Amino acid sequence: MPAKSIFITGTDTGVGKTIASATIAMLLRKMGHSVGVMKPVTSGCIERDGALVSEDAELLAFAAGVPVTPDSATYLLRAPLAPSVSASQDSVRISFDAIKEAYQRLAANYDFIIVEGAGGLMVPLAGGMLVADLALHLGLPIAVVARPNLGTINHTLLTTFTARTLGLQVKGVIVNRYPDAPDQAESYAPHMIDSLSGSQLLGLFPDIQAENERELVTRLTDRLLQMPATGIMLREMFE
Repeated sequence: MPAKSIFITGTDTGVGKTIASATIAMLLRKMGHSVGVMKPVTSGCIERDGALVSEDAELLAFAAGVPVTPDSATYLLRAPLAPSVSASQDSVRISFDAIKEAYQRLAANYDFIIVEGAGGLMVPLAGGMLVADLALHLGLPIAVVARPNLGTINHTLLTTFTARTLGLQVKGVIVNRYPDAPDQAESYAPHMIDSLSGSQLLGLFPDIQAENERELVTRLTDRLLQMPATGIMLREMFE
């Protein structure tokens, strides 16, 4: 059986898409599944021992309990810019076919695959092609990670509407960093997203403080495992 897969996108950069993706990977791993992860394009990579490294891919791999490989981190770009610009500066040509081949190799070896996009759906990747085009090329449904505060309804509805217009299947929305004591805007945002976006609210990922991202993903996973709705969220995401 081929792996069950999801493409994780965000309403914007900085909404916690990598944390959410890593948490989903760790949830599945702790439930006994084998999980492959993929960050096809990373701009703003760091240099370590003379080589570029995707810290996002490293976090995903940590959560899934797998190594980072060229298939899981296909394109590593130096400048923290739109990937198409960063790739041009590095004289790199991003090939969607190469990404798909890497994805297919991963999908043959795991129960689940988590693919994390770059920024939002309209981020340019190569030659006029966008992140949304990559999700379509891979043939994957998407889940949208959103922030909880004022303005998120507009950004989330724009993302889900655009996705469906382009022919993407939207499995639902995860509101990330949801506070234990939400303000007025944060209190009504999840309900409005659920009722107006045409996509179900998959879950609220609580705002948790931690010393580093690995600790954050681990603590967030442990907390979500205590919530009965987490199993429902995963079923809805991957069915």
